[in-house]
Amino acid sequence: MEYIEAILLGMVQGLTEFIPISSSGHLVLFHRFFGAGANDLALDVALHIGTLFALLTFFYKDIIGLVAGFINGGYQRRLVWLLAGATFPAVVVGVALESRAETAFRSVTLVAVNLLVVGIIMLLAENHYDKSKFHTKLEKLTAKQAAIIGVAQAVAIVPGISRSGSTITSGLFVGLDRIGATRFSFLLALPITFGAVLKVMLDANNYQALSGQWNIVMVGIVASLFSGLYAIGFMLRFLAKYSLRPFAYYRIVLGAVFICLSLR
Repeated sequence: MEYIEAILLGMVQGLTEFIPISSSGHLVLFHRFFGAGANDLALDVALHIGTLFALLTFFYKDIIGLVAGFINGGYQRRLVWLLAGATFPAVVVGVALESRAETAFRSVTLVAVNLLVVGIIMLLAENHYDKSKFHTKLEKLTAKQAAIIGVAQAVAIVPGISRSGSTITSGLFVGLDRIGATRFSFLLALPITFGAVLKVMLDANNYQALSGQWNIVMVGIVASLFSGLYAIGFMLRFLAKYSLRPFAYYRIVLGAVFICLSLR
């Protein structure tokens, strides 16, 4: 692997982790059509280190507030418990389907179908949102709403679905406003991304797969960090004014194109 490839992979990871078009799906497509290697999965997970630091950097004030609130009580303590509860389904599904995530789920056809189907679901969510008269602020998030978003995050273990796409979309379906759904989605990414990073750091096989090229991997991680910071800020600004529809259309077109290519 060369430095240019590492930078490109890092940028793909950082941008698509927070823009709702599926980071894992795009990485699978990138490896498939631009050259695949035996250490693809290890590298892809390692790039989550960059997106974790992007989250920690962007939301450090929120994190400090959540820690202080958990100790002192109030809204932040409740939000911490909601985030913990919403994380639980993804942990269970991740452990149960870990082997499939490493093999069968990394199929180009599966990624393409998921890109297309979730794009359609995003359009349905936006239509539902437009018809709703009332939208809940993040401060008023209920346990039921958080649980549904948590289940949506768990489903996103399959490449092509998109963790941010599924959580933001489900947030719109359960009545959150766009900014509330987006902020909860990104805060919810913290524990699950931390878990992914911890797993790659504790797995000796990953060290072996990436041995001899840690300098190149670090370049990818830095690219993931800065592109992730940009993507977080972009999404919060964009969804303050606009809808998810442009991302839905992109997913549908890309999914249709790759379905056609996979059938050739």
